[in-house]
Amino acid sequence: MEFGIFVQGYVPADRSRTDPEAEHHALLEETEYVIQADRSGFKYAWASEHHFLDEYSHLSANDVFLGYLAHATDRIHLGSGIFNPLPQVNHPAKVAEKAAMLDHLSGGRFEFGTGRGAGSHEILGFMPGVTDMNVTKEIWEETIAEFPRMWLQDEYQGFQGAHWSLPPRKVLPKPYGKAHPAMWYAAGSPSSYAMAARKGLGVLGFSVQKVADMEWVVDSYKTAIKDARAVGAFVNDNVMVTSTAICAETHAEAVATAARGGLHYLQSLLFRYHDTFPRPEGIPRWPELLPEYTEEIIELLIAEELMICGDPDEVFRQCKRWEQAGADQLSFGLPVGVPAEETLRTIRLIGEHVIPKIDTDPLHRTTRFRQAAG
Repeated sequence: MEFGIFVQGYVPADRSRTDPEAEHHALLEETEYVIQADRSGFKYAWASEHHFLDEYSHLSANDVFLGYLAHATDRIHLGSGIFNPLPQVNHPAKVAEKAAMLDHLSGGRFEFGTGRGAGSHEILGFMPGVTDMNVTKEIWEETIAEFPRMWLQDEYQGFQGAHWSLPPRKVLPKPYGKAHPAMWYAAGSPSSYAMAARKGLGVLGFSVQKVADMEWVVDSYKTAIKDARAVGAFVNDNVMVTSTAICAETHAEAVATAARGGLHYLQSLLFRYHDTFPRPEGIPRWPELLPEYTEEIIELLIAEELMICGDPDEVFRQCKRWEQAGADQLSFGLPVGVPAEETLRTIRLIGEHVIPKIDTDPLHRTTRFRQAAG
């Protein structure tokens, strides 16, 4: 199992009240997290693309963010988690150009993740008047197979669809090296995992909450991937899952860090904006908030395998559970409500004590797939 982190430009209101440059500091701190992850042996860093989601995510121009990191890092693969390819948000040709440019600037380290947006607040900002959010699925389906054609055809033969069109044009630059970046899809429901697998796409499993959720994810994905008809030059057989991660020298210190991290507020914002997600029982409607996470609640979340938290030995055992459940990659959301030095400590400790015991392959899984492309 490989390891990654993901960042999203989280700027909660309580931080802005005490720091007039909170947005600036948050964005720059998150570049430092990726740089430290690169030094600590993490293989992937994913940067979100969100629009209009006050507090929850101010990382709207993730192509710019990743371009900076392409120069600031050496080995870590840099992924769009996601680029939104709906033509109402970003014209597909421009998305193809940005992805290929990042592939060059990173020396072939770019990972191409796509998706359909976070929920109605984001989608309706670009598509006012839409009453059925499922229309974004139709648009994404129409678009996704065109990216490899734009990258691999000397002159793209053009496209005329229901939602966008492009006459024959040379889409430049072409990706760096062989084939093109590995392709991923941000999936939620079991049917989405199977759909991504049938297209040969890796899955960004931001919806997987705990180890017990892995069974249906792996079953639906790994069964379908056997019969994949890849939209690209190769099959990216990959399931990435996410979990909050906090590691400290002692269990007590890690739990205390988690309890003061404001994780309840982040979760409340998630369900404020991601209104297309299933809403678990007991989740209040914004602006009502989830209760603050006490140390007792943190201990319960650890016991229920809903977060990774503890000393290095505990975190190692918790990560092994994900590996045993079949995850190809475990990507960490970091304790965004705590001081930057504590987040950097988590990255360093996991890099020193956990990753070398689990990920012993010096090569990235996606690099193997890309190198084997015909």
